[in-house]
Amino acid sequence: MSLAHVIKALTALLCVALLLPACTGMRLVDNQVNSFAPQKLAPGASYRFERLPSQQTQVDTQNQLEELAAQALAKVGLARSEAASLTVQVSVQQLQVVNQEPAPFGWGFGHGGLHTWHHRPWFPGLGDTPLYWRQVSLVMRDAQGKVVFESHATHEDIWSDSGPILAAMLDAALKDFPNPPSGTRRVDIEIPR
Repeated sequence: MSLAHVIKALTALLCVALLLPACTGMRLVDNQVNSFAPQKLAPGASYRFERLPSQQTQVDTQNQLEELAAQALAKVGLARSEAASLTVQVSVQQLQVVNQEPAPFGWGFGHGGLHTWHHRPWFPGLGDTPLYWRQVSLVMRDAQGKVVFESHATHEDIWSDSGPILAAMLDAALKDFPNPPSGTRRVDIEIPR
């Protein structure tokens, strides 16, 4: 086999190796999670949702968020009951920003991307990708109103489909419930593409 054939075969193999992860059908929701558990929570406790006045004006949005939270809470062994003394407040903040950084690939004369001598992109608008920043928060209180669990998960990406991402973020916020480690940690959750 000639050297040219070996190089072509290795190039083809490298291309397949680089493209294979994109075909897995899964994407990673990488979350920065910070949780607090100042009080012990009984296993198998039941809860009910409690809404802030601002959440009562957005009924449909809050209903959808609470349904996602109920699924995540069920995964950690909590049952929903309107007669429960444990209350859960769930909230979300979402921002869309345009990333105006130059495209992070190619060759050129600038830094970090494909540029001319004047640091203008050769392909205007290529780096103007919208980014979606999201944060979910869960706060649980006992019958006396004392916080027994608090958790926040933050994630930023280019995907606009909030439903599956928020569900993954709620799972991340409840990771290691009811005894989460202290400090900020990264929690990765895979979801289908």
